[in-house]
Amino acid sequence: MDAALFLRDLEEKPEALDRLAGSLVGADPFAGLSAYPRRVLILGMGSSRYAARVGALRLRAAGIDAIAEYASAEASLPATPETLVVAISATGGSRETVDAVARYRGTSPIVALTNSADPTPIAEDALLTVPMLAGPERGGVACRSFQHTLALLLMMNAQLTGVAFDGAGLLRRAAEATAHLLDTRRDWLPMALEMLDGDLYTIAPVERISSAEQSALMVREGPRRRADATETGDWAHVDVYLTKTLDYRALLFPGSRYDEQAMEWIRQRGSTVLSVGGPVEGAAGVIRYPHDDDADVRLLTETLVAELVAATWWAA
Repeated sequence: MDAALFLRDLEEKPEALDRLAGSLVGADPFAGLSAYPRRVLILGMGSSRYAARVGALRLRAAGIDAIAEYASAEASLPATPETLVVAISATGGSRETVDAVARYRGTSPIVALTNSADPTPIAEDALLTVPMLAGPERGGVACRSFQHTLALLLMMNAQLTGVAFDGAGLLRRAAEATAHLLDTRRDWLPMALEMLDGDLYTIAPVERISSAEQSALMVREGPRRRADATETGDWAHVDVYLTKTLDYRALLFPGSRYDEQAMEWIRQRGSTVLSVGGPVEGAAGVIRYPHDDDADVRLLTETLVAELVAATWWAA
């Protein structure tokens, strides 16, 4: 792992998104999948599982029985021909995911999402192998591959539910938003570093819970600081207590109907909140970017704030 190379990986995000968008012109990586499978099991670890949680929730909302599972679970859905298994691993060789996929090989259809250009264990006997096209992550941290996994799961959702979806258009808007945050970081990053200096708490709606989880992981993985993620509605049940006893500093990804519930407590107790993608009453600051009124663009873009904060702390 290398802090300088991690920063370079982040700076290459717009180019990688444009490359993935270009690959979709006239092609759908999930075209071989039938609409509305009986059930979908999405397997992964770490940031792969964070993305899987969002993908599974969207499938359930569309009427498909779908779950995101820790690949390390001893048992999950039984192997049947009616269960579509989606295995996510940037390297293609995550031990837990490889072991989990083995239980389904030969019985359930398997889709493998991987960032490796070489044959990988999770892709063995897969019905479909979908390349992330995120490029090598030389810093040793899954940042672009996380972003591309989310994008590909959105595209898979459209294929499995039969909904028209302009994946290339979304990726280009996300590339613009990402490039803006990178280009303007001198304007907002010093504020973010000052406001968030300490233990970091990240808050996001369940529809974008991956943003909170990935942001906290970036702070733990690079600079090795304490960070934890919470869902916005659940915050009032599990994290509100911390605002009374700690110098509570949070990165909020707004968009939940329960934003105000959390902010009411935060205002009363004088805690520090930095909002990303839109203003909320009582936040000490806000970071905006193009297309931040689009929930899908937010999903693909907003973690960059924490990633750049983490990169700066790590380099120091």
